[in-house]
Amino acid sequence: MAEDLKKMYSTIVEDSFPANMEISFVDKDKRQTLFYEKVTWVIDGVQKGLRYGENPGQEAALFKLVNGNLMLGETETIQPGQYLASDVELLQSGKHPGKTNLTDADNSLNILRYFVDKPTVVIVKHNNPCGVAQADTLADAYVKANMADRVAAFGGCIALNRPVDKITAEAISSQYSEVVVAPEFEEGVMDIFSLKKNLRVVRIDNINRLQNFVGKRCVEFKSLIDGGFVAQWSFVPSARSKEDLIPAECTYQGQTYKIDRTPSEKEYQDLLFGWLVESGITSNSVIYVKDLVTVGIGTGEQDRVGVAEIARDKAYRKLADRYCFEAFKTSYNDMKDDAALSEIDQRVSKEKGGLIGSAMVSDAFFPFRDGVDVGIREGVSAVIQPGGSTNDYQSIEACNAAGVTMVYTGQRSFKH
Repeated sequence: MAEDLKKMYSTIVEDSFPANMEISFVDKDKRQTLFYEKVTWVIDGVQKGLRYGENPGQEAALFKLVNGNLMLGETETIQPGQYLASDVELLQSGKHPGKTNLTDADNSLNILRYFVDKPTVVIVKHNNPCGVAQADTLADAYVKANMADRVAAFGGCIALNRPVDKITAEAISSQYSEVVVAPEFEEGVMDIFSLKKNLRVVRIDNINRLQNFVGKRCVEFKSLIDGGFVAQWSFVPSARSKEDLIPAECTYQGQTYKIDRTPSEKEYQDLLFGWLVESGITSNSVIYVKDLVTVGIGTGEQDRVGVAEIARDKAYRKLADRYCFEAFKTSYNDMKDDAALSEIDQRVSKEKGGLIGSAMVSDAFFPFRDGVDVGIREGVSAVIQPGGSTNDYQSIEACNAAGVTMVYTGQRSFKH
């Protein structure tokens, strides 16, 4: 029985989707059509499409945009032929990708495109990042991203914005991962990866030109249960430099409230890094960032103070697991030495989960001050949020009382 259940994960679903698809937008006598082709790979001499959809048994197909153009108002869709996740090159094809592998890779690149100045690694699991880090070397960036949430990174998609070297490949191979996406792989790297038979190794040369995708839009479709759908332009963060950020200020009942201090250069770096990572996180979300590394990520919650607490709690748990793994090569949950665990807990508590001096990032405004209070109690030094709440004055007062700086982006960053 157990073996029968396991078979559903290895069973490839033959899809019935046609080889071509067209989507037309018609307005009176004007027709604009986007033309798509189904993507397949030749694996062991057999033409194969997507392995399956979100779950085994769901037929699915990947289509790439090959022709056409769409302009609605002053917004134009990205031009055909600029392929990223819609036309991946499989270097190791023991297992071809399913729908979740592709969407994880796509969201990795969605985040990665904003970071071209230094080596950056994004690890995505279930379409949300579990660790994002920048560093002076690719190997260091990977280690920091992985250790930000080593448990969640298990079986994730790793996207890197530099060619993978042997040191980084060895570090990646010491864990279990589903997908590795990079612009190139240096000599000897594939020999290392070939030992991981279930690892999908994907080369996307356009990662070298990811900055060209910043500010570009595509049409997104959200299907409804009755077969209808919502069409929208994809989200573009407007705040991408420190000059785009607004020192927190508001007026309430005739009184003006202002933040007491502007961020330091280091705080600006963490605030911008966190805000751009935020663009790839499912709402309702709050995250914490320190030294260009995610510390705690809270996603998909219904209330803002609750998700701020979840991100805080995850920061504590993940730091405890990291310290345990670094010291004893075992996870915190598997550790049997109570004295060692107590020592780790005390260290993490003293360091407040690594949140002291971190930046707090929120994808929407704080409706009350209780949200920012969560971060302030843990020692955050800076907050970034869209602003625009009737009660912004409460958050400003809370930050000023704690010596914390806060900036507005003037733009919400929901992702559903």
